[in-house]
Amino acid sequence: MKVIRLNKPGVWETLEVKAPNHILKRGEALLKVNKIGVCGTDLHAFKGTQPFFNYPRILGHELAVEVVAVAEDVKNVKIGDRCSVEPYYNSVVGQAVRRGKTNCGEHLQVLGVHVDGGMQEYIVYPSKFLHASNSLSNDQLAMIEPLAIGCHAVDRAEISSEDIVLVIGTGPIGLGTIQFAQLTGARVIAMDIDQVKLDKCKEITNVQDTINALEDVEPHLRSLLNGDLPTVVLDATGSAKSMMNTFKYVAAGGTIVFIGLFMGDVSFNDPYFHKKELTLKASRAALSNDFSRIIGLIESGKIDPIPFITHRIKFDEVPENFEKLFSHGGELIKAIIDMD
Repeated sequence: MKVIRLNKPGVWETLEVKAPNHILKRGEALLKVNKIGVCGTDLHAFKGTQPFFNYPRILGHELAVEVVAVAEDVKNVKIGDRCSVEPYYNSVVGQAVRRGKTNCGEHLQVLGVHVDGGMQEYIVYPSKFLHASNSLSNDQLAMIEPLAIGCHAVDRAEISSEDIVLVIGTGPIGLGTIQFAQLTGARVIAMDIDQVKLDKCKEITNVQDTINALEDVEPHLRSLLNGDLPTVVLDATGSAKSMMNTFKYVAAGGTIVFIGLFMGDVSFNDPYFHKKELTLKASRAALSNDFSRIIGLIESGKIDPIPFITHRIKFDEVPENFEKLFSHGGELIKAIIDMD
C-alpha cells in the first residue's frame, strides 16, 4: 500500500509498504482511509513550527474511514461501517484520565503528531475510538474531529445564553467554535485580521457582528456593546500577540479560553488580571462524547461542516501540491485529501 511521510519540514517521501493483514488483536479494527482533513497542525508540521512534534511522521488525524475487518470481540462497529476517528488515546491511564479528562492525559498520543497517522491507505486502530454514521458523507465524517475541538472549547467556557462571546480566529476551528457558541443562545462576535476570512465567516455561520483585529479593537467592542465588553473570549489563533491581547478585550469577571497554542510563553499584567478577577482556561483536543454529539447535530441539520471545505488535493499529489495551500491565504478554510 502507499504511504506518504513527512521526513522533515518541507520534505515528503512516498513509500510502498506491506498492507496490514486481517489478523487483529483484541479491540482492533482494520480501516480503509477515505478522506483526510488538512489541519493547522499539519501545516505547522510542514513548516517546522508545530509544538510536541518529531520527524519523520505520517501526518493525518482528521479521518473518514471504512471498517474492513474487526477483531472477534469488537461490538461497536461492523464491517462496512463508515466512521469518524477519534485520534487521541492514552497509552497509560494516568491521573487526568482517571478523572475523566481523557483529552489531556499525561501520556496522550495523537495520530499524525506523536504516532503515525492517516496518510496511508489502511490503518489498524482501536475500535473504541471509532464513531460510525452511515448517513453522513465521507467529507462530513472527516470534519467531525475539527468540529470537536470547538465543541470542547465552548464546553470549557461554560457559556450561557446571557453571555457575550468573542471568538478570535475564523479558520475551521474558530468557525466551529462560533457555531457551538451560537447553539447556547449567546450573542457571538467574530474577529480576525483577514477580511476575506471574516466575510467567509459571515457567509458560513451567519454571525451578525465581525471585527477586523487590525482596527482599534477595544473601543470598537465598547461601541458595539453599548460600553460593555465580551464576557467570554475564545482565541483560536495560536498567535502570541492575539492571545495576550485577550486580557484587554474581556469584561471584568469574564473568562478567556485559549484553543490555539504557540511555541513560547504567555505573559500578562498580574494586577490587571486580578483587578478583573478573570478566569483563564486552556482547551485541548476533545472528549469521546463530543464526537457522537456532533454526528447527531449534523444528522439533524443543526450544523453543516461542508461549507468549510474550500480546497482538495488528491492523495498521490500531496508531495507536489501540499505547499501550494499556503498561497491561498484567507481563501483557504479547510482542505480535504481525497484518497480515491
